[in-house]
Amino acid sequence: MQNSKSTESEDLRIYQIIDANLDRAREGLRVLEDWARFGLGENDSVKRIKNFRQILGKNHLEIYKQSRNFIEDECKGLTHKEQSKRNAPDQIISSNAGRVQEALRVIEEFARLHNHELSKIASEIRYEIYTLEIDLLNLSKYKDSGEILKENDLYVITDQKENLLEIIESILIAGVKIIQYRFKTGTDKEHLQEAIQIKNICKRYNSLFIVNDRVDIALASNADGVHLGQDDLDLRTSRKLLGYSKLIGISANNEIDISNAIKYGCDYIGIGPVFETATKKNKKPLGIEKIKTLTKDLNIPWFAIGGIKTNNILYLKSNGIKKVALVSQLMNAEDPKGDAIMILKELSHEN
Repeated sequence: MQNSKSTESEDLRIYQIIDANLDRAREGLRVLEDWARFGLGENDSVKRIKNFRQILGKNHLEIYKQSRNFIEDECKGLTHKEQSKRNAPDQIISSNAGRVQEALRVIEEFARLHNHELSKIASEIRYEIYTLEIDLLNLSKYKDSGEILKENDLYVITDQKENLLEIIESILIAGVKIIQYRFKTGTDKEHLQEAIQIKNICKRYNSLFIVNDRVDIALASNADGVHLGQDDLDLRTSRKLLGYSKLIGISANNEIDISNAIKYGCDYIGIGPVFETATKKNKKPLGIEKIKTLTKDLNIPWFAIGGIKTNNILYLKSNGIKKVALVSQLMNAEDPKGDAIMILKELSHEN
């Protein structure tokens, strides 16, 4: 039978384990909270994480804190080489979420012997952290995608070409940051295979990959978003399927469609056609003045589309139209890379 000293010594060891892991869990939660607050500006997540910290703090009993110096921690200060490789917010989020989960698991196991309520709390919060991590990663990805939309003025839409992958890589090398994959013929299997290939190329160049029309292909290829026409799946249903880590763009050419797109939470709008275009032969061009009227109060990114070529970009810019979407100009170019470089220069030129 254990004597009282042995039992007390064992208890102190357990208290020390609980104390150390309560500190780890709260520290990791603070990292997540500060990213949600300052990195994402996401108040709901901040409140959620702060609540976890407060609950753990309330249950960080004095008896646990008093055990800290009972046994000298010979492993104090140990680090691992992987820690120095965290050079992006998503890596910091995942590593700290993992740290919190691990610490809570230890608390759950050891607190069960002396503090059943704390063990239960640790278990409940641990399961919450699994979904919290995904939420924060999705919000971070969505924010990064939105920044690319805001900062880049050239949006390239593909056409079906035998050497499409080669064309896409050449314009990405030139500095294009937004690619929309557009297809009209072929099988879904072929489209998905090509979409995955394009997605991988875009990822290498830190560029957005958007799928035209097809929410299913966008999901299956892990695209950054989808672009929808007025006759495609509606925006609200698409958002339910895609979640909030993906971008949704809408084609619109009148006040009602633009208003509805904004009302239901689209991320950007394609407005046109500006000029006559072979891509949309059945649509009457809106013209510069109409587009200026439609967009005068827009506070989300929008791109003019339709008949835009190198010889009219400066004209558009002189009329306050700074973001453009192109199809044939680059898809049919003899030198897509060279043309993309020239267009990017024209778009960056100050009037």
